[in-house]
Amino acid sequence: MSEELNPMEKFDFLLGTWNLKSEVPKSKFSDHDLGEGKGEFKRILNDRYVTFDYRIEYSNSTVGAHAIFVWDNKCKNYKYWWYEDSGAFSQAACDFIDDKTLCLNWSDSLFVQTFQQTETGNIQLEMRYPKNKNEYEVVLKVLLTKFE
Repeated sequence: MSEELNPMEKFDFLLGTWNLKSEVPKSKFSDHDLGEGKGEFKRILNDRYVTFDYRIEYSNSTVGAHAIFVWDNKCKNYKYWWYEDSGAFSQAACDFIDDKTLCLNWSDSLFVQTFQQTETGNIQLEMRYPKNKNEYEVVLKVLLTKFE
């Protein structure tokens, strides 16, 4: 890479292996459920991409996915592609709203998702959906704790 700053360095606080504790609140999308699993963020292909692979076991199902983050130099924003083992897939535009918070806006829905570092070694993932014109309802919460 050249001497200029690699935009993918902003992902450094997410890199590593994580224990995942998930809560799916009851909503119009699903019943309440809890799950646990593991996930890993890592750099690939000359540090130009960051991948996120995870697997979570819920009470009646197991969910696994592969995701890819990249800096789009033409559009000057980050892009995200997500592929679930069920065959579901989607994409999002995303950006950092501060040094420890990544916000994603999904292109095919009204979901908004954040990864926020709450303290060193802990990340809070939340997915929200509009409840009305002023509020968002949390439809997924995942606590990521750095694997030692």
